[in-house]
Amino acid sequence: MRRIGVLSDTHSYWDDKYLEYFETCDEVWHAGDIGNTDVADRLAAFRPLRAVVGNCDGGDLRRMFPPLLRWRCEDAEVLMTHIGGYPGHYDRSVIRQLVERPPQLFICGHSHILKVQYDRQLHLLHINPGAAGLQGWHQVRTLVRFTVEGSNFRDLEVIEIPRPKNYNL
Repeated sequence: MRRIGVLSDTHSYWDDKYLEYFETCDEVWHAGDIGNTDVADRLAAFRPLRAVVGNCDGGDLRRMFPPLLRWRCEDAEVLMTHIGGYPGHYDRSVIRQLVERPPQLFICGHSHILKVQYDRQLHLLHINPGAAGLQGWHQVRTLVRFTVEGSNFRDLEVIEIPRPKNYNL
């Protein structure tokens, strides 16, 4: 059994609340647009980190992390990328991998829109944790936590973090 914390689109913004909310997690997964190596290093120092680069990530992060990552967590196959779309509207960069070898869990970021949806056609769970940083139009920052037990996902929680009151778009 593994407890997982997922975030995306930090865009160089660090918040100690990431550590607070992921305290009960065994691993942290970042679905891209990390922003800088400091954010990645701080997360990796806290818990084992799996991450992919996003379209806004620079050369240092591109040397640290791949654009697409596939691995097993417990008995579940996981596929993570930054730009992935959502069920019925997957991005062309990943659709072939999803159709030819569907994982049990597909994670992406990019849209800054929180979405947890089961894809009935491909029989996979899709998670976009929304955006944990401040860059963008979203009014609430979001994180996701869940448990992987065997090939099952349970106890999924959405964590909402308000924008700082003094932050202007």
